[in-house]
Amino acid sequence: MKKIFLVILTLGILCQVVLSQNFNKDKLDDYFDVLESNNKFMGSVAVSQNGEIIYSKSLGFSDYEKKLKANESTKYGIGSISKTFTAVLVFKGVEEKRIDINQTINKYFPTIENSNKITIEDLLYHRSGIHNFTDDKDYLTWNTQPKTEKEMVTIIANKGSDFEPNSKSQYSNSNYILLSYILEKSYQKSYGELLKEYITAPIGLKNTYFGETVNNSNKKCNSYRYLDRWKLVPETDISVPMGAGGIVSTPIDLVKFSNALFDGQLLNSESLKKMMTIKENFGIGLFQIPFYNKVGFGHTGGIDGFTSVFSHFSDGDISYALISNGTNYTNNDISISVLSAVYNKPYETPTFSTIEVKSEDLDKYLGIYSSAQLPMKITVTKNNNTLIAQATGQSSFPLEATEKDKFKFDQAGIVMEFNPSEKTMILKQGGGQFLFTKN
Repeated sequence: MKKIFLVILTLGILCQVVLSQNFNKDKLDDYFDVLESNNKFMGSVAVSQNGEIIYSKSLGFSDYEKKLKANESTKYGIGSISKTFTAVLVFKGVEEKRIDINQTINKYFPTIENSNKITIEDLLYHRSGIHNFTDDKDYLTWNTQPKTEKEMVTIIANKGSDFEPNSKSQYSNSNYILLSYILEKSYQKSYGELLKEYITAPIGLKNTYFGETVNNSNKKCNSYRYLDRWKLVPETDISVPMGAGGIVSTPIDLVKFSNALFDGQLLNSESLKKMMTIKENFGIGLFQIPFYNKVGFGHTGGIDGFTSVFSHFSDGDISYALISNGTNYTNNDISISVLSAVYNKPYETPTFSTIEVKSEDLDKYLGIYSSAQLPMKITVTKNNNTLIAQATGQSSFPLEATEKDKFKFDQAGIVMEFNPSEKTMILKQGGGQFLFTKN
């Protein structure tokens, strides 16, 4: 559902690899133990080969305050991976002739701008032009409050259109929220009921459901951000994300879902082929995930403090899933390491070096920085002895001091080097280097 500052999702480069039949599980365990002991990651991962789970690992706490440890049954918010489930449900509707993806949406949402031009397929491919409401500054002021369908449609309609329908692709959560309502109208059933009837029950996903339940033992875990310690993140009300980000699951269930989807257990071959057809980097509920010379299909997700990814590689019949309820590191690097272990490629266990700073030591860095190279400003504040940065229109993130005047944010691979005397800051990320000046 949400964006993380300049996160790069590419998983690798082109090169020949060989699948490891018996990868080094102990080394991968050690890798995760280092992440856990350095407060870099809380969550779970799972990998299957030929439909069988070959690796799973859980780290950290499902409830940090109560010190409840996570396990393979811990349930997490999966964020935008929900879109893959929603796409499957839409194609079930197509196969049952309840939904026509070529139909325009004015029948359902006449108040949406260009609704007489936007098709259901445009929604599926993020080609509708409908503005992504979660990009707006006011989103985090109301996302924890319950919303009716009428209220959500009004919010989306009031944001208008960003471009002419089907002229280009641009990611928008609004598309899949509207698809959720189309499903409910087409079947006269709730989204949660459809999810259970057509996906979770048929393939035996025992820990996957839409939203919360009254059974506390089945409730999803809490999510966190790291600021000196793991701190609880407010929970988005499930009525807001709907099928764009409201599903709860586990990595093991996501792997089972992935295997069922790509094995043809959920959809016919024509529907699956359509989902995997790429238009301007987007499939339908899927996009391509490269790793060396392989190309998998999957999706990423993020909601509240949860982040996630799943992918399926037909080469070796590998499915992989990661869900975190607290990340202080780059999930992309974790994914590379897990897949490297599976495909017998080299990877390193990280080392972490930081220095302690006092609150007063941070005062010289505080301020608003701008750059001629990037169309954004970065506001630098502090929380006790932690430096905080926030780019225009994006969430704030904590910085760790690694040496004098140098800070990092591992989750997005960001390094900031300050020169207080010259009132400048150099931002480094993904091989780029950008000069910022304090206003």
